[in-house]
Amino acid sequence: MRTELLAALNPEGATPRYLQLASALRYLIQRDVFRADEALASERDLAAWTNFARITVRRAIEVLLREGILTRRQGSGTYVTRRIEQPLSVLASFTEEMSSRGRRAGSTWLSKEIARVSSSEALALGLDPGESVLRLSRVRTAENEPLAIEIAAVPASLLSSPDLVGDSLYAALATAGCRPARGVQRLHASLATTQEAKLLMIPPGSAVLRIERRAFLANGRPIEFTISAYRGDRYDFVATLRSSPSEANGEGEGV
Repeated sequence: MRTELLAALNPEGATPRYLQLASALRYLIQRDVFRADEALASERDLAAWTNFARITVRRAIEVLLREGILTRRQGSGTYVTRRIEQPLSVLASFTEEMSSRGRRAGSTWLSKEIARVSSSEALALGLDPGESVLRLSRVRTAENEPLAIEIAAVPASLLSSPDLVGDSLYAALATAGCRPARGVQRLHASLATTQEAKLLMIPPGSAVLRIERRAFLANGRPIEFTISAYRGDRYDFVATLRSSPSEANGEGEGV
């Protein structure tokens, strides 16, 4: 690792040394020289390898901590953060996604109620004003680490009591015979509010990915409307792209 780190540095450049070191560490982490969930070399070792002062090494590490590339574990050290790749082509619940990765999903409930439908929920779910929804607000966790804030609504005609939902909304819908068959998601980048940052245990103003999901039965009836805020330092949303038939056959225009 020492050899790779020295090769990635440019100590003769005009960039401050702590930023050079942060850039070199970021580069090596992206290329799995330092692997996810592995402990980073100690400040003392990094200082000895680079001949940089300990304060320079500490400032470089703080840059990567703020970016979410590194994580401090109390009493254990500094570790490379494991990011979660979420495919955009599969309709699955948070619980199912975490289980597929061998991680234990959980929830910290903020509220769980039957309530009058809001205007945005009525529009998304095709409900009339005055109808009711089951509204679920919670922080989603994996191995007790907060990863997302989720506010979901389903028609109360499908799930008439908050007690019907445990950790997985989709499991409750499947039990009721109305698991979604397809969904539409919209994503955009944003910054965490003070309250969101507190719930997700991240600094205020940190990057979050906001997702709006509508899910439908096979007959086209909308049955789920969920708004979520995912930690930007933990999630990568991945889409698989394919050429159109005409381009695959060489019929597209040249560049």
